[in-house]
Amino acid sequence: MQYFIFNIMNINKPSIEKKTSEILAVLGNHFRIKLVIALSEQEACVCHLEALLKKRQAYISQHLMALRKVGLLETRRDGKFVYYQLSDPRVIDLVKDAALIAGLEISDFPELKERRMIEKCVCPHCEVDIAETGKTEQNLNLEVASKIVYTRKNLKW
Repeated sequence: MQYFIFNIMNINKPSIEKKTSEILAVLGNHFRIKLVIALSEQEACVCHLEALLKKRQAYISQHLMALRKVGLLETRRDGKFVYYQLSDPRVIDLVKDAALIAGLEISDFPELKERRMIEKCVCPHCEVDIAETGKTEQNLNLEVASKIVYTRKNLKW
C-alpha cells in the first residue's frame, strides 16, 4: 500500500534520466549545436541566424522550437522580431565538454566574443549597428564565423 502511494506522489516529477536524455537527445543534432554556439554570446532573431548560418528560416525555426521545448532557449519579443538566447550559460559548457570527450582540443572551439552584425539581416540590432559603425559581415572576424562550421563526419569545428 505504501509503495502505491509513493508512486502516485512521484507521477508528475520527471526522473533525472528522462530529463537529461531529453536535453542530450536535442543536442544530438549537429545543426542545433551550431545554433547553441551562435547563441552563446548574444541573443539573435531568426533572420540574423538565417543570414549567419545560411539556412532557410523554416529550417532554423524547427530547430529553435526543439531547443526551446526542452528549456534550453528563452525568447523575447520586440515588435515583429522574436529574439532567442540560451536559458542557461552552462549549455555551452556542456557542448564544450562533449567536444573534449570527442577528442577535440579546447582551442578548436570557436570563440564568439564579438557581436556580429550581418549585412543581409534586417533586425533592428544589425540595422542600427551597421548604420552607426559601417561594419558589415565582410569586415568582421570571418575566421571566427568560419569556425562555426561543424562537420558531423570528422567532428571538426
